[in-house]
Amino acid sequence: MAKKHSNNKCSFCGGPHSAHAALVPSPIEQGAMICTDCVKGIAEMIAAMEKEEKAGHAAGTGGSPVSMKKVPKPREINAFLDQYVIGQEDAKKYLSVAVYNHYKRLSQTASQDDDGDVDIEKSNIIIVGPTGTGKTLLAKTIARLLDVPFTIVDATVLTEAGYVGEDIESLLTRLLQAADYDVARAERGIVFIDEIDKIARKGDNPSITRDVSGEGVQQGLLKLLEGSIVNVPPQGGRKHPDQKMIPVDTKNILFICGGAFDGIERKIAHRLNTHVVGYATDAAKQNIQRDNYLQYVAPQDLKSFGLIPEIIGRLPILTHLDPLDRDALRRVLTEPKNAITRQYQKIFRMDGVNLVFAPDALDLIVNKAIEYKLGARGLRSIVESIMVDAMYDTPSSDIKELTITREYALEKIQQAHFEINIDK
Repeated sequence: MAKKHSNNKCSFCGGPHSAHAALVPSPIEQGAMICTDCVKGIAEMIAAMEKEEKAGHAAGTGGSPVSMKKVPKPREINAFLDQYVIGQEDAKKYLSVAVYNHYKRLSQTASQDDDGDVDIEKSNIIIVGPTGTGKTLLAKTIARLLDVPFTIVDATVLTEAGYVGEDIESLLTRLLQAADYDVARAERGIVFIDEIDKIARKGDNPSITRDVSGEGVQQGLLKLLEGSIVNVPPQGGRKHPDQKMIPVDTKNILFICGGAFDGIERKIAHRLNTHVVGYATDAAKQNIQRDNYLQYVAPQDLKSFGLIPEIIGRLPILTHLDPLDRDALRRVLTEPKNAITRQYQKIFRMDGVNLVFAPDALDLIVNKAIEYKLGARGLRSIVESIMVDAMYDTPSSDIKELTITREYALEKIQQAHFEINIDK
């Protein structure tokens, strides 16, 4: 039993010795005391914190599985995507099934399944498609529907550890932020890695020279895609020895990768023993649609492009996005809930102006987008060049209705110094 000190008080709560049974002296700091009441209170606080930590760990490891009753079915997910994304039926189907199966993995427990020794493994996805066909839009749209943390990250800034750029582990920082730094929730999330083609191997021969933003990044991604415990810097950026790290288990994190893979059509054509330009005599070759080689994309084409076999094996689901034709681009302008024309109509409606696009003006915009070969993303730049003068003048005028005709659109495009080959 510690001795009573008549002239001392508790250094923790400040109470005098008379109010307590005993004061315990510090073995290090001379004159520092703590009363027995404070010792008991601290012990209770530590016990409560440990209990809360165990409950959080149980939630992150399947102790609180997701209820499948509220999870949308694949057809329901696909129907939701149809409201915002035109076409791309194959990619929508693959994404819908992958997300639904991800919820199934989160809900699996030994008690719910007779085959308790069967563990459903995740199937990461890679999406190949030209620029402006909707890869990022698909990711953003599906994020609206999900009840798990979702984030979109960019692979172009990644380099090997020790070089200028960001560490591979910083991809998970954005996921932690989306989960409000709740590690248990983040470990059940989905990460969309955009521009995955930008980390392709720069040379044909592996390991000849150090490829700090290509093959080296792919090798660093292997442990994230497969599933392992990764130390993540909470604020992103580079890791340093004095920084506090957050351990994150990526076993249950679903990774969706997307990239344009510009030039992969030539590798597909070479594999099919055809030519991008020319005539085919074989009957099988004649059945190949030469205007859309991406539909024949295979894992060996990704390897020829510069992805290492190890990372291709960890992205087992491969799908593609079709190039947008004239009809699809026309629908993109008007049909989706977040269509470009609806966005500008809302902008003008906030000033009390009713904006109308003439059908022939929309046809002109589509023709220009096809000419520039920028896909749906090019539509917005064209519409912006047409609307900038109207958005500048209309708020200061008394105009209540504005109609965009073909002649007006053509004049504004010419003023913007776009080269056009369209007859008036």
